[in-house]
Amino acid sequence: MPGNHRTFLVVFLVFLSAVASAQTTLPKAVGPVPDENQMAWHQMEMNAFIHFSINTFTDKEWGYGDEAPELFNPSELDTEQWVRVLKETGFKGVILTVKHHDGFSLWPTKYSDHSIANSPYKNGNGDIVKELSEACKKYGLKFGIYLSPWDRNHPDYGKPEYISYYRNQLEELFTNYGDVFEMWFDGANGGDGYYGGTNETRTIDKQTYYHWPATLDHVRNMQSDVLFFSDAGPGIRWSGNENGIGGRTNWNTITPDTLYAGKAGIGKLLNTGSPEGTEWIPAEVNTSIRPGWFYHENEDSLVKTPKELLDIYLTSVGRGSTLLLNIPPDQRGIFHENDVKNLRKWRDLLDQEFGKNLALHAEVTAGSHRGNVNTFSPGNVTDGNPETYWTTDNGITTGTLEIDVGKSQSIKYILIQEYIQLGQRVKEFNVEIWNGSEWRTVAEETTIGYKRILKIDPVQADKMRVNITDSKATPVISNVEIY
Repeated sequence: MPGNHRTFLVVFLVFLSAVASAQTTLPKAVGPVPDENQMAWHQMEMNAFIHFSINTFTDKEWGYGDEAPELFNPSELDTEQWVRVLKETGFKGVILTVKHHDGFSLWPTKYSDHSIANSPYKNGNGDIVKELSEACKKYGLKFGIYLSPWDRNHPDYGKPEYISYYRNQLEELFTNYGDVFEMWFDGANGGDGYYGGTNETRTIDKQTYYHWPATLDHVRNMQSDVLFFSDAGPGIRWSGNENGIGGRTNWNTITPDTLYAGKAGIGKLLNTGSPEGTEWIPAEVNTSIRPGWFYHENEDSLVKTPKELLDIYLTSVGRGSTLLLNIPPDQRGIFHENDVKNLRKWRDLLDQEFGKNLALHAEVTAGSHRGNVNTFSPGNVTDGNPETYWTTDNGITTGTLEIDVGKSQSIKYILIQEYIQLGQRVKEFNVEIWNGSEWRTVAEETTIGYKRILKIDPVQADKMRVNITDSKATPVISNVEIY
């Protein structure tokens, strides 16, 4: 063989070896990926919001800041009751409104008289932030705080001095109450208020007033693992509505360089995210179990039903987000019986609907898998291990997974998960059911992300196909479940 032919053959064989080696190594991450704390947050799936404050006793949603602290007097307050109920019904964390817009603090802050220290509760010696943080530790739930940036009581609101006050309160909260997994703040900033008796309207520049980068760095210096929620993050973003509806298309990425809490006109972006977003800032879906956020007696008959809560679960957790459901304690300081009853019935309904995974350890075939090695085999999607996955060779951005459940069974839900530690990839997919004679499409959707749950009209079938029809890179699917 002439020398140049031999050289070509050697180079070609080396090339083939390199290609084969590339297809048996882990896929490279595509785009932004969740950090360790964000990944843990995704896996929590359901957290509780607790709105409880002076508004509970004035029958308001937004207090003006002129309320007398003496009005705050829960007669049977029991934070352990809150946490027990939440634990029993599947919640993993709790976020407490430690101070709402009215400025009333649920801990004995050194920096304001508008606080629990001047209320009859425990003769002024109460500290509900401490009571709840300790209850969370006892029952194994994570603890978070909502500290309103807007304070309609404080005389310095709108002035530079207020920022020092806000940071001082953050310092109290992040040094005296143990680990805080999430700090929540919203875009309601500025307007009319009591402001120490001035009774006037004050406006601020929402983008610059709070010096958010420096303020959040101040918190990080105290607790480095805390996740920050606001309209645009930087750790978790709002879903753009308070109805419990995550985006049907839901990218976990956005570009936040021009976004800030309170910016108008960004609801749609927050709901869908951006496939080209530069940072991993997933959406949190928040809503209340009642029409209002605080307890109102006239809403006792308006608690969301178990069926309504299931629908919210499907449009939040089922669309790759985490659900933050508000349950407001009543004037006694406990969850109302109607709320508890419906939460428990909802838990029973979830267990009923998602009690038996028909696909667990089922046989799976695929058109191809990466390098034809077991590390990336299609069977990984039904092995029950979230750390294994099926993927394709480099350059292949479509693929089909066919799952055989062994015998004809009624199918109502399909659950699919991407291995998002390598980035969110899938742009479009569909699901087909084998009806005994032909394949029939039962769902066509866009994104998957951490978790996608599809509800279909119940159908009898023994086989199902998931077809990835478009992806940013090689699809990486870690889990498929059928119910």
